[in-house]
Amino acid sequence: MKKAIKIGKRIIGEGYPAFIVAEISANHGHSLERALKLIEEAKQAGADAVKFQTYTPDTLTMDADNRCFKIKHPKWGGQTLYELYKKAYTPWEWFKRLKSEADTRGITFLSTAFDKKAVDFLEELGIPAHKIASFELVDLALIEYAAKTKKPLIMSTGMATRDEIKEAVKTAKRAGAKDIILLKCVSSYPTKLEEMNLRTIPQMQKLFHLPVGFSDHSLEISAAVAAVTLGANIIEKHFTLSRGFKTPDSFFSMDPKGLRS
Repeated sequence: MKKAIKIGKRIIGEGYPAFIVAEISANHGHSLERALKLIEEAKQAGADAVKFQTYTPDTLTMDADNRCFKIKHPKWGGQTLYELYKKAYTPWEWFKRLKSEADTRGITFLSTAFDKKAVDFLEELGIPAHKIASFELVDLALIEYAAKTKKPLIMSTGMATRDEIKEAVKTAKRAGAKDIILLKCVSSYPTKLEEMNLRTIPQMQKLFHLPVGFSDHSLEISAAVAAVTLGANIIEKHFTLSRGFKTPDSFFSMDPKGLRS
Protein backbone atom coordinates (compact mmCIF):
# COMPACT_ATOMS: atom_id res chain seq x y z
CA MET A 1 0.00 0.00 0.00
CA LYS A 2 1.20 3.51 -0.84
CA LYS A 3 2.08 5.81 2.05
CA ALA A 4 -0.72 7.99 3.38
CA ILE A 5 -1.61 11.14 1.44
CA LYS A 6 -2.56 14.48 2.94
CA ILE A 7 -5.33 16.60 1.41
CA GLY A 8 -6.16 19.72 3.34
CA LYS A 9 -5.94 18.83 7.01
CA ARG A 10 -6.89 15.18 6.53
CA ILE A 11 -4.61 12.19 6.05
CA ILE A 12 -5.92 9.57 3.61
CA GLY A 13 -4.74 6.00 3.63
CA GLU A 14 -4.70 2.68 5.44
CA GLY A 15 -5.44 3.03 9.15
CA TYR A 16 -7.19 6.40 8.81
CA PRO A 17 -10.94 7.11 8.68
CA ALA A 18 -12.41 7.27 5.19
CA PHE A 19 -12.32 10.74 3.64
CA ILE A 20 -15.94 11.65 2.82
CA VAL A 21 -16.53 13.84 -0.23
CA ALA A 22 -19.93 15.45 -0.87
CA GLU A 23 -20.18 15.83 -4.65
CA ILE A 24 -22.34 18.89 -5.33
CA SER A 25 -22.13 18.67 -9.12
CA ALA A 26 -25.39 20.03 -10.64
CA ASN A 27 -27.40 20.03 -7.41
CA HIS A 28 -27.14 23.79 -6.94
CA GLY A 29 -29.69 24.16 -9.75
CA HIS A 30 -27.94 27.37 -10.87
CA SER A 31 -28.66 29.04 -7.54
CA LEU A 32 -25.59 30.44 -5.76
CA GLU A 33 -27.58 30.61 -2.54
CA ARG A 34 -28.35 26.89 -2.80
CA ALA A 35 -24.71 26.09 -3.60
CA LEU A 36 -23.59 27.90 -0.45
CA LYS A 37 -26.26 26.09 1.58
CA LEU A 38 -25.04 22.75 0.23
CA ILE A 39 -21.56 23.52 1.55
CA GLU A 40 -23.01 24.38 4.96
CA GLU A 41 -25.15 21.24 5.08
CA ALA A 42 -22.29 19.01 3.93
CA LYS A 43 -20.13 20.29 6.77
CA GLN A 44 -22.90 19.81 9.32
CA ALA A 45 -23.49 16.26 8.06
CA GLY A 46 -19.84 15.41 8.71
CA ALA A 47 -18.31 15.46 5.22
CA ASP A 48 -14.59 16.18 4.95
CA ALA A 49 -14.85 17.86 1.56
CA VAL A 50 -17.25 19.31 -0.98
CA LYS A 51 -16.57 18.91 -4.68
CA PHE A 52 -17.84 20.82 -7.69
CA GLN A 53 -17.09 20.38 -11.41
CA THR A 54 -15.26 22.91 -13.56
CA TYR A 55 -16.42 22.98 -17.16
CA THR A 56 -18.85 24.79 -19.46
CA PRO A 57 -21.10 23.27 -22.14
CA ASP A 58 -18.70 24.56 -24.79
CA THR A 59 -15.63 22.96 -23.21
CA LEU A 60 -17.29 19.53 -23.15
CA THR A 61 -19.28 19.25 -26.34
CA MET A 62 -20.79 21.02 -29.38
CA ASP A 63 -24.24 22.53 -29.67
CA ALA A 64 -25.43 19.85 -32.10
CA ASP A 65 -28.68 17.90 -32.20
CA ASN A 66 -27.91 14.98 -34.50
CA ARG A 67 -28.22 11.44 -33.19
CA CYS A 68 -24.61 11.28 -32.01
CA PHE A 69 -25.31 14.09 -29.53
CA LYS A 70 -28.75 12.93 -28.37
CA ILE A 71 -28.85 11.32 -24.93
CA LYS A 72 -30.40 7.90 -24.37
CA HIS A 73 -31.11 7.61 -20.66
CA PRO A 74 -34.33 7.19 -18.61
CA LYS A 75 -33.78 10.52 -16.81
CA TRP A 76 -31.54 12.52 -19.16
CA GLY A 77 -33.00 11.37 -22.46
CA GLY A 78 -34.84 13.65 -24.88
CA GLN A 79 -32.15 16.32 -24.84
CA THR A 80 -28.72 16.86 -26.31
CA LEU A 81 -25.43 16.71 -24.42
CA TYR A 82 -25.12 20.48 -24.77
CA GLU A 83 -28.55 21.02 -23.23
CA LEU A 84 -27.72 18.73 -20.30
CA TYR A 85 -24.36 20.34 -19.56
CA LYS A 86 -25.91 23.81 -19.82
CA LYS A 87 -28.27 22.82 -16.99
CA ALA A 88 -25.58 21.09 -14.96
CA TYR A 89 -22.47 23.29 -15.05
CA THR A 90 -21.34 25.55 -12.22
CA PRO A 91 -20.76 29.19 -13.27
CA TRP A 92 -17.05 29.89 -12.99
CA GLU A 93 -17.66 33.31 -11.45
CA TRP A 94 -19.05 31.50 -8.37
CA PHE A 95 -15.92 29.55 -7.54
CA LYS A 96 -14.05 32.17 -5.53
CA ARG A 97 -17.10 32.69 -3.32
CA LEU A 98 -17.70 28.94 -3.00
CA LYS A 99 -14.13 28.23 -1.94
CA SER A 100 -14.21 31.11 0.53
CA GLU A 101 -17.39 29.66 2.05
CA ALA A 102 -15.82 26.22 2.34
CA ASP A 103 -12.67 27.67 3.91
CA THR A 104 -14.74 29.64 6.43
CA ARG A 105 -16.69 26.54 7.42
CA GLY A 106 -13.58 24.37 7.67
CA ILE A 107 -14.41 21.92 4.89
CA THR A 108 -12.00 21.09 2.05
CA PHE A 109 -12.94 22.51 -1.36
CA LEU A 110 -12.32 20.36 -4.45
CA SER A 111 -13.42 20.46 -8.06
CA THR A 112 -13.04 18.23 -11.11
CA ALA A 113 -11.15 19.77 -14.01
CA PHE A 114 -12.19 18.72 -17.51
CA ASP A 115 -9.53 20.58 -19.49
CA LYS A 116 -6.23 22.42 -19.08
CA LYS A 117 -7.93 25.81 -18.73
CA ALA A 118 -9.92 24.43 -15.79
CA VAL A 119 -6.71 23.14 -14.16
CA ASP A 120 -5.18 26.63 -14.44
CA PHE A 121 -8.35 28.22 -13.05
CA LEU A 122 -8.40 25.86 -10.05
CA GLU A 123 -4.69 26.39 -9.43
CA GLU A 124 -5.38 30.12 -9.14
CA LEU A 125 -8.00 29.31 -6.51
CA GLY A 126 -5.43 27.30 -4.55
CA ILE A 127 -7.25 23.98 -4.35
CA PRO A 128 -5.31 21.25 -2.48
CA ALA A 129 -5.80 18.41 -5.00
CA HIS A 130 -7.02 17.75 -8.53
CA LYS A 131 -9.74 15.30 -9.59
CA ILE A 132 -10.00 13.52 -12.93
CA ALA A 133 -13.45 12.15 -13.83
CA SER A 134 -14.03 8.64 -15.16
CA PHE A 135 -14.91 9.98 -18.59
CA GLU A 136 -11.55 11.79 -18.78
CA LEU A 137 -9.27 8.94 -17.62
CA VAL A 138 -8.13 8.34 -21.20
CA ASP A 139 -7.36 12.06 -21.67
CA LEU A 140 -3.67 11.54 -20.99
CA ALA A 141 -2.78 15.13 -21.91
CA LEU A 142 -5.13 16.39 -19.18
CA ILE A 143 -3.74 13.91 -16.63
CA GLU A 144 -0.19 14.94 -17.47
CA TYR A 145 -1.07 18.64 -17.14
CA ALA A 146 -2.78 18.16 -13.75
CA ALA A 147 0.06 15.95 -12.50
CA LYS A 148 2.63 18.64 -13.27
CA THR A 149 1.08 20.81 -10.54
CA LYS A 150 2.53 18.29 -8.04
CA LYS A 151 -0.80 18.34 -6.18
CA PRO A 152 -2.40 15.03 -5.09
CA LEU A 153 -4.29 13.53 -8.01
CA ILE A 154 -7.59 11.65 -7.56
CA MET A 155 -8.67 9.65 -10.61
CA SER A 156 -12.02 7.90 -11.09
CA THR A 157 -11.95 4.69 -13.12
CA GLY A 158 -15.59 3.99 -13.98
CA MET A 159 -15.08 3.93 -17.75
CA ALA A 160 -11.66 2.29 -17.82
CA THR A 161 -10.12 -1.09 -18.48
CA ARG A 162 -7.22 -2.30 -16.34
CA ASP A 163 -4.75 -1.35 -19.07
CA GLU A 164 -6.25 2.14 -19.35
CA ILE A 165 -5.88 2.63 -15.59
CA LYS A 166 -2.26 1.47 -15.82
CA GLU A 167 -1.60 3.96 -18.60
CA ALA A 168 -3.23 6.80 -16.65
CA VAL A 169 -1.17 6.04 -13.53
CA LYS A 170 2.03 5.73 -15.57
CA THR A 171 1.31 9.07 -17.26
CA ALA A 172 0.65 10.79 -13.94
CA LYS A 173 3.82 9.45 -12.34
CA ARG A 174 5.96 10.31 -15.36
CA ALA A 175 4.64 13.89 -15.20
CA GLY A 176 5.65 14.22 -11.57
CA ALA A 177 2.63 13.14 -9.51
CA LYS A 178 3.84 11.75 -6.19
CA ASP A 179 0.43 11.26 -4.56
CA ILE A 180 -2.21 9.39 -6.58
CA ILE A 181 -5.55 8.01 -5.40
CA LEU A 182 -7.77 5.83 -7.57
CA LEU A 183 -11.54 5.68 -7.17
CA LYS A 184 -13.45 2.51 -7.92
CA CYS A 185 -16.54 3.69 -9.78
CA VAL A 186 -19.44 2.38 -11.83
CA SER A 187 -20.55 5.02 -14.35
CA SER A 188 -24.22 4.14 -14.17
CA TYR A 189 -26.81 6.55 -12.75
CA PRO A 190 -28.11 5.37 -10.38
CA THR A 191 -25.97 2.27 -9.93
CA LYS A 192 -27.68 -0.97 -8.95
CA LEU A 193 -26.14 -2.77 -5.99
CA GLU A 194 -25.60 -5.92 -8.06
CA GLU A 195 -23.44 -3.88 -10.47
CA MET A 196 -20.99 -2.67 -7.81
CA ASN A 197 -18.27 -5.37 -7.91
CA LEU A 198 -16.74 -3.93 -4.73
CA ARG A 199 -14.08 -6.63 -4.47
CA THR A 200 -12.36 -4.65 -7.20
CA ILE A 201 -11.21 -2.28 -4.41
CA PRO A 202 -8.68 -4.62 -2.73
CA GLN A 203 -7.74 -5.93 -6.18
CA MET A 204 -6.87 -2.39 -7.31
CA GLN A 205 -4.89 -1.76 -4.13
CA LYS A 206 -2.84 -4.90 -4.75
CA LEU A 207 -2.33 -4.19 -8.44
CA PHE A 208 -1.42 -0.49 -8.26
CA HIS A 209 -0.07 -0.11 -4.67
CA LEU A 210 -2.06 3.10 -4.29
CA PRO A 211 -4.86 4.24 -1.96
CA VAL A 212 -8.23 3.35 -3.50
CA GLY A 213 -11.58 4.96 -2.80
CA PHE A 214 -15.12 4.53 -4.02
CA SER A 215 -17.25 6.93 -6.07
CA ASP A 216 -20.76 5.73 -5.21
CA HIS A 217 -23.72 6.47 -7.50
CA SER A 218 -26.18 4.21 -5.69
CA LEU A 219 -29.24 5.42 -3.78
CA GLU A 220 -28.25 3.88 -0.44
CA ILE A 221 -25.40 3.91 2.07
CA SER A 222 -24.85 0.13 2.17
CA ALA A 223 -22.42 0.06 -0.77
CA ALA A 224 -20.31 2.82 0.77
CA VAL A 225 -20.21 1.04 4.13
CA ALA A 226 -19.23 -2.22 2.45
CA ALA A 227 -16.55 -0.43 0.43
CA VAL A 228 -14.91 0.87 3.61
CA THR A 229 -14.81 -2.65 5.08
CA LEU A 230 -12.97 -3.69 1.92
CA GLY A 231 -10.40 -0.95 2.36
CA ALA A 232 -11.81 2.14 0.60
CA ASN A 233 -9.94 5.24 1.77
CA ILE A 234 -12.30 7.78 0.17
CA ILE A 235 -16.07 7.77 -0.29
CA GLU A 236 -17.50 10.18 -2.84
CA LYS A 237 -21.27 10.61 -2.85
CA HIS A 238 -23.46 13.01 -4.85
CA PHE A 239 -25.18 15.37 -2.41
CA THR A 240 -28.42 17.36 -2.60
CA LEU A 241 -30.52 19.29 -0.11
CA SER A 242 -33.53 17.25 -1.21
CA ARG A 243 -34.36 14.87 -4.03
CA GLY A 244 -37.59 16.83 -4.30
CA PHE A 245 -35.61 19.67 -5.86
CA LYS A 246 -35.09 18.38 -9.40
CA THR A 247 -31.67 18.79 -10.99
CA PRO A 248 -29.80 16.58 -13.47
CA ASP A 249 -28.16 14.76 -10.53
CA SER A 250 -30.81 14.81 -7.81
CA PHE A 251 -32.32 11.42 -8.64
CA PHE A 252 -29.16 9.58 -7.57
CA SER A 253 -27.95 11.96 -4.85
CA MET A 254 -27.90 11.66 -1.06
CA ASP A 255 -29.77 14.13 1.15
CA PRO A 256 -28.30 15.53 4.41
CA LYS A 257 -29.84 12.79 6.57
CA GLY A 258 -28.39 10.08 4.35
CA LEU A 259 -24.97 11.72 4.21
CA ARG A 260 -24.93 12.02 7.99
CA SER A 261 -25.68 8.29 8.24
